[in-house]
Amino acid sequence: MNKLLFGISGLPIGDGSKKFKYKSGITHLKSIGLDAMELPFVRSVNVTSKNKDEILEEKNKNKFYLSAHGSYFINLNADDKEKQEKSLERIIKGAEGLKKVEGKSLIFHPGFYLKDSKEETFHTILENLKKLPDIGIDYRLETTGKGTQFGSLKELVRLCKEVPTCKLCIDFSHIHARYNGTLKTFEDFAKILNYVGENLGQKALDDMHIHLSGINYTAKGERNHLPFHDSDFNYKACLKAFKTFNIKGCIICESPILEKDALLLKEYYSNL
Repeated sequence: MNKLLFGISGLPIGDGSKKFKYKSGITHLKSIGLDAMELPFVRSVNVTSKNKDEILEEKNKNKFYLSAHGSYFINLNADDKEKQEKSLERIIKGAEGLKKVEGKSLIFHPGFYLKDSKEETFHTILENLKKLPDIGIDYRLETTGKGTQFGSLKELVRLCKEVPTCKLCIDFSHIHARYNGTLKTFEDFAKILNYVGENLGQKALDDMHIHLSGINYTAKGERNHLPFHDSDFNYKACLKAFKTFNIKGCIICESPILEKDALLLKEYYSNL
């Protein structure tokens, strides 16, 4: 990818006068200047034989970027081996659904520590990720918003080094919440990008998938997403770091006001 794209998670809100489907959502987002949408496969893979052709046609016509967020019901460190296998099935099903519309990245949270140590959890998840088939879809491992959840940046970078089909999805808002408001300055965001570049190379900085939103959190981590102006998340310093490092890829806005905040990000970035 040769630039940074901006989009939203799920269907657009619009002015509230109509309900969007994937096809009309793509058309609307493109008309207001956005470039991408993350399809919500969180409860079911809702790309079907009935809608896939119209989604693909609209995507290609508008030169639009599609990713998808995988199932919420994934735990590659579940106590029960059968649950681990079901998690793998859900990931594969999501990847296959995304491939039908020529999407690029399937995002998911790989698992939870439960009663295991961090190292035990890492190795169990690693062995399961190695079982995922290479079907031309990037499996994107998302950083998590609570310290009790597997998914720190370092853990996910280690996994990406080991599994060629896996790449990062950095949710900077989750990192901010995970460490109780740690991302405050340009240098804080630059440190993350430096870490990615040093460990995964320039190719990772040239092909990033990012989640951003305002975020509400406590000492225990993430609570819920917020509009940027209702949060202490320093999106301006974050975008300045992106510009300085000249990263490329896609930013997905998860704010409750979706396209409004996605346009806020794109406008600020474009004016830097």
